[in-house]
Amino acid sequence: MGIRKPAWLEALYAQKFFTACPIHVNSKKNEKNICCLDCCISICPHCVHIHRFHRLLQVRRYVYHDVVRMEDLERLIDCSNVQAYTINSAKVVFIKKRPQNRQFKGSGNYCTSCDRSLQEPFIHCSLGCKVDFVLKHYRDLTPFLRVCNSLQLGPDFFIPNDTGDDEMTNETPHSTVVDSDDPMSSGSGSSGSENMSMMCTGFVRKKRSGLYSCERFSSRVHSEEDMATSMSRRKGIPQRSPMC
Repeated sequence: MGIRKPAWLEALYAQKFFTACPIHVNSKKNEKNICCLDCCISICPHCVHIHRFHRLLQVRRYVYHDVVRMEDLERLIDCSNVQAYTINSAKVVFIKKRPQNRQFKGSGNYCTSCDRSLQEPFIHCSLGCKVDFVLKHYRDLTPFLRVCNSLQLGPDFFIPNDTGDDEMTNETPHSTVVDSDDPMSSGSGSSGSENMSMMCTGFVRKKRSGLYSCERFSSRVHSEEDMATSMSRRKGIPQRSPMC
């Protein structure tokens, strides 16, 4: 008898994702959204540097269910006949089955394991449903498994920069992404704008032109005081020409 279920597949189905990592409980962005296929555990982005040479599979969330990109999953197992869904221009596959009670028995396309209504020509609504179907009818997953020696996260995956962790100092620049939420991450290109913001401390609107001009704060204060003084000054008594 061949392999029934590889360990990584059991972990992908049994591990809990999108819960706080117990190792980095006090860190931000500590949700476990990665499955290490070599260690068969779920990890968070802060744990990536420890598993950086392992096969890593990112798990995503869609309508409160765990999904993975079909492009990544196809490198591990045959996903034919499994219905995929498009999220952010990428096709994803549900990991676990999603049972749905069939309202009536009639013609249509339904999942082989959980009776969920599907589009043609798919017959499995999730990876778990296909695995159950294969084991039930063929009792061996070996023909459907694929050799995958390397599987890394995409270049757009965010890896926190834990400056307080000495182990992170050995990371290459390409494996660490700067947090865009950090106001200091704009780089040297912000020096010009900072100098400009220091020089221009206020905007004064000219009534006639409708334009905004940048002036120093001190000059703006003096202009407002002069304007208030000129408006509060009373006009003199008009002189009339003598009547002849």
